[in-house]
Amino acid sequence: MALPNQNTVDYPSFKLVIVGDGGTGKTTFVKRHLTGEFEKKYEPTIGVEVHPLDFTTNCGKIRFYCWDTAGQEKFGGLRDGYYIHGQCAIIMFDVTSRLTYKNVPTWHRDLCRVCENIPIVLCGNKVDVKNRQVKAKQVTFHRKKNLQYYEISAKSNYNFEKPFLYLARKLAVIPTSTSLKQWPLSPRK
Repeated sequence: MALPNQNTVDYPSFKLVIVGDGGTGKTTFVKRHLTGEFEKKYEPTIGVEVHPLDFTTNCGKIRFYCWDTAGQEKFGGLRDGYYIHGQCAIIMFDVTSRLTYKNVPTWHRDLCRVCENIPIVLCGNKVDVKNRQVKAKQVTFHRKKNLQYYEISAKSNYNFEKPFLYLARKLAVIPTSTSLKQWPLSPRK
């Protein structure tokens, strides 16, 4: 199914909405997949940026159109429009900031109000950072809502392909035994 403003490709493609508070690493996560680079400097996303991300699996290519949304509340009025036709989602928080985790239920509620019954992955980013504020055992929201949870690091590449692999499986594009063939990326310090 082609969505508005998406170039059609001859392999499965999906609209992936990435939400979460500003500064949690959503844009860095997407750019890490796009270019292999780690962006140290924080620049808030204004509105939304859409990036096509292609993955090669044992079953062929798939594309996620990643709708990287602004995390700042001042853009909140625009947000619902970005969720329309979303087929899967990632909710991201920063494990070094309790507030970003505290806001996860709000992101989830807003997303589910527009996109019913889509696969959603909760990601705790920045697990490479020493001064972690949200410990793994404190992360329980995903259990209440039956979401997949991954601890990730856009900086060190830890688990960074797992959200995409999980979503591809949930969208029935690839069987559970299949893996993504990932291009090699070296961690940037």
